Amino acid sequence: MKGKMRILLVDDDPNIMQLVKLYLEKEGFEVDTADRGDAALEMFRKNPPSLMLLDIMLPGLDGWEVCREVRRTSKIPIIMLTAKGETFDKVLGLELGADDYITKPFEPKEMIARIKAVARRYQTGESPARECSYPGLTVNISRYSVTFQGQEMEMPPKELELLYFLASNANKVFTRQQLLEQVWGFDFFGDSRTVDVHVKRLREKLQGCEAYGWSITTVWSVGYKFEVQ
Repeated sequence: MKGKMRILLVDDDPNIMQLVKLYLEKEGFEVDTADRGDAALEMFRKNPPSLMLLDIMLPGLDGWEVCREVRRTSKIPIIMLTAKGETFDKVLGLELGADDYITKPFEPKEMIARIKAVARRYQTGESPARECSYPGLTVNISRYSVTFQGQEMEMPPKELELLYFLASNANKVFTRQQLLEQVWGFDFFGDSRTVDVHVKRLREKLQGCEAYGWSITTVWSVGYKFEVQ
């Protein structure tokens, strides 16, 4: 990455903010901080960061609302921070377009590894035009666009990347862990629930795709594939 990667850290706990900022700067990142959701959104709009570390429980606007607003205009990587560790929090964050989540308390090494993994995946988008097409569907990973049944669809980045990866490898079966590694860049930290949530959302958005001779199918006890008849 050219220059230093700038991270916007959003957390209302001053102790956590100070500690995380220290670790990030030690790794060579530039760090801006905000302790309120509305302040974070204002900072994002004035000077978008390279990546956002976003706590869920915030005054002003909560992390979910901040994530939703950021995703209206930007595809920057977002990693949610949650103290609860509940599946509901993780799933909601992913559905709103977050790229990953970290449950507090977390090990600094894990946090840094997740940030670097997400950043690597984000950087791979800077490449020549890549597109795959099937009857009724066109996915362009360079422009981050999906056209289904003749209409362009709103789709969070990770959903689009998952769809592109599966569609680019038609009729090949991938385990959840393989998909985590290929799409999210997780080496050891991935949660298979992440894949299931994104597949569920894709199926909801691509209803009727079977009529075109393709679908995202479950291979029981193994994983998923983009099946073309």
